[in-house]
This record gives sequence, C-alpha cells and structure tokens, in this order.
Amino acid sequence: MKLQKQLSRKVGEVEYAKWVLVIPPNIVEELKWKEGQELEAEIKENRLVVMKS
Repeated sequence: MKLQKQLSRKVGEVEYAKWVLVIPPNIVEELKWKEGQELEAEIKENRLVVMKS
C-alpha cells in the first residue's frame, strides 16, 4: 500500500494537495469494494480504519 500526495489545484501562489491511498487490487477484491463506492474512515487508537458506508 502507498500514500501519495497529489496537487489538487493552484490558486495564485497557493497549492492545494489531496492525499490518495493506493490499495492493491487483491485487497479491493477480497473486501468486495467497487469503483466509486462511498467509504467511511475513522481513527481508532492511532490507526486509520476504512469501511463501506
């Protein structure tokens, strides 16, 4: 898995970034997630937990 920072937009001299978590296809398949599906995230004990909405 990899965390990537991507430039979202630039307004004047200010750059706005978004963060993308790249999840391997086998994990996505095992979780039965689909492209465009809404996900929820929460932090528990300093860990990121991501689940279907």
